[in-house]
Amino acid sequence: MSAFVVENLFVALIIIGGMFALFYLMGYIGMKQTAATDDFYAAGFSVGAPVNGLAMASTWASLATFLGVSALILRLQVPFVYLWIQWGLSIPLITLVYGTSLRRMQAYTPCTFLKIRYGNASTIMVACWMILVSTMYALGQMIGLGQVFEILFAVKYEYALIIAGVVSVGYMVAGGMLGATYNAAFQMVIMMITLVVPMGFVMKVMGSSGWWFPPLAYGDMVPSMTELIPTFFDTRYDFRWYFALFPAFTLGPMALPHLAARVFTASSLKSARYAVVWFALFLGLLFSASYTIGFAGNYFQATTGIVIGRPDQITLILPLYYAPEWVAHFVLAGAIAAGLSTLNGNLMAIAALVGSDILGIAAPDMAPKTRLRIGFAVLGIAGLAALLLAFNPPTFLVTSILWAFGLLASTVTPGLIIGVWWKQANKYALMISSMVGGICFIVISPHVVKSVVVGSGVTAALGMSGGMVAVPLSFALFIILSMVFNMVGFGTPSQEEKAILDRIHGWNDYREDRYNAKILPWIVAAVFILILIWGLQPW
Repeated sequence: MSAFVVENLFVALIIIGGMFALFYLMGYIGMKQTAATDDFYAAGFSVGAPVNGLAMASTWASLATFLGVSALILRLQVPFVYLWIQWGLSIPLITLVYGTSLRRMQAYTPCTFLKIRYGNASTIMVACWMILVSTMYALGQMIGLGQVFEILFAVKYEYALIIAGVVSVGYMVAGGMLGATYNAAFQMVIMMITLVVPMGFVMKVMGSSGWWFPPLAYGDMVPSMTELIPTFFDTRYDFRWYFALFPAFTLGPMALPHLAARVFTASSLKSARYAVVWFALFLGLLFSASYTIGFAGNYFQATTGIVIGRPDQITLILPLYYAPEWVAHFVLAGAIAAGLSTLNGNLMAIAALVGSDILGIAAPDMAPKTRLRIGFAVLGIAGLAALLLAFNPPTFLVTSILWAFGLLASTVTPGLIIGVWWKQANKYALMISSMVGGICFIVISPHVVKSVVVGSGVTAALGMSGGMVAVPLSFALFIILSMVFNMVGFGTPSQEEKAILDRIHGWNDYREDRYNAKILPWIVAAVFILILIWGLQPW
């Protein structure tokens, strides 16, 4: 079975056309309610916990979650599940580590905090790293949507990409963050239904008694799987491989602006915390279905002898094989919703980084209405840029988005985490450690300078081995340079810069001893240096 093909275009167009009609309706409602920059960039800080939980899960999920997870489980089998779980920790950690603190500032992006904490120059540099990764992320979703529309209309990729770009970017530009939030929540509902329900039917036909709930779907089929594929459940890698998942896939997404923005849109700090509970529930349901598909794909190949030529289409092929064709079309609509939800979040993040953060530094006295209009314009330009890049994407922009997380962890995450919890964090130390960590990660990856690589194979390609070197290097360098620079009076944080920590953590007064440890930072730096040395050992 080489690939999924749409046989009944009319049915598919009715399903997908109806879905887009609802997207545009919600975008229009969002546009009518957008009267200020708070509405455009942060949905007026008014989103309740259940809706925000849906939107968090939707923005977090992507075409990779919907189509790519099952394909990689087909290749890596169970070890990939451990990889995906690490990435899922990002939003809970964003909320716990800095999200609710920055929500007190009514921030649009993490750069709102960075500007006050480290100054303009550091903010622009960090914003550029964020824009680069957000562009990679948005480009990946745009390419994926083009490929899905290529399947749908059976036309050349270039034509499919134009269709996908025009219909997708249009409703995003119209709605701002208000429209994006409610569309994302609706898209998550679509994703859950189109992933869970068809897979329940598939697993029932395969003979599972737990088909009615994805976490149970393949439980009683495990003995059969171990006979068919004895290696499926093996955790075949050593401890360092699993440890490397944390710096490569957890610390990086913690700095993704489009994920942090979901915390910032909450109506209150309590609502933001409760939204994470809803996020875990909704994403867990989606995850369990994705893992079931990966299991079912391996089981399908082992029992039928049919090789799936396009592993990234297992989610579409299995319903087509076991269920009526319209079910597969319904799943195709879910795949489109998955790509749109993440693309929308990334374009909004780019618009906020450029229109609010960078423009706020370049033109701080600009009138609010002008800033709002520019925000809409930047959102449209970002969408157009993603569309044009997707026609002939530069190689460095289409490296694995999982690899990009390691890049973010090496450049942005240290400044956020340490800056929120330690008053001695130095702006020049941030700039140097961010540049060194980012350049190091790029150089030792197999995607840019192929002759200089740490690790090999999928470990290097996904940024896992590179993350074990560049991420601890960046953290340790940031801490040590902050200590040294502050000792000699070079860029020492002012009391105003340090006072922001007390305010964002909810204190009404300033105390020098809060968040101002002396010995603990050296211990933390030493631990990161040990991890760095460990990461440099032969893989």
